[in-house]
Amino acid sequence: MTAYLFEFIGTAMLILIGNGIVANLVLKETKGADLGWVGISMGWGMAVFIGVFISADGSGAHINPAVTFGLSIAGKFSWDLVPGYIICQILGAMMGNLLVWLTYKKQYESTQDTDAILATFSTSPAIRSPFWNMVTEIIGTFALVFGVFFIAGGSVGEETISLGSIDALPVALLVIGIGFGLGGPTGYAINPARDFGPRLLHAILPIKNKGKSDWRYAWVPIVGPFIGAVIAAMAFMALH
Repeated sequence: MTAYLFEFIGTAMLILIGNGIVANLVLKETKGADLGWVGISMGWGMAVFIGVFISADGSGAHINPAVTFGLSIAGKFSWDLVPGYIICQILGAMMGNLLVWLTYKKQYESTQDTDAILATFSTSPAIRSPFWNMVTEIIGTFALVFGVFFIAGGSVGEETISLGSIDALPVALLVIGIGFGLGGPTGYAINPARDFGPRLLHAILPIKNKGKSDWRYAWVPIVGPFIGAVIAAMAFMALH
């Protein structure tokens, strides 16, 4: 239960800081409208740093179903824990975005742009092309999970590997690099819980002018990251 709790807390902190930065950028009447893409990429890196640092000792700091799935594929994490981890990650993501909504409640009420409101919950593509959007998510998640294997110090003979607090900074730098290098086409979800949980919350909350939750696109940031994680796990195993 401790591991599940810290996956919930770590993911909640990830989304609170990450989507909080998005809200500060895109909503009306905030003081962060000039953050730009550099601010987004740096901010999500800091969000990952905080989420990993908090949850590292309690759960191994997956805070991402794709990471959990990839580690399990490679035999580095127990399959018995996977469902509970993913559920806690989704619930944590919803809690984190609920706190974003409460923080920016007045700004949400002042914002008329439905796309901007949705952007504070979930990702969307710059050019809508589901197949190529999925390819982008596959590549971005491959980079994340493949990097995590080596940052966590995985080696032959270890039954499990997990991130420790010392790994928080390199993982954050990896996410910043993914944001700068690969994030433009889709907004780099690279984390099914990060997109699905907040998108579900968007559909539930009584947000003024919120528009639709774009469920037609929602499968892309779920399927793409899982495929990317599988490829990363296979590549890691091939090298070991």
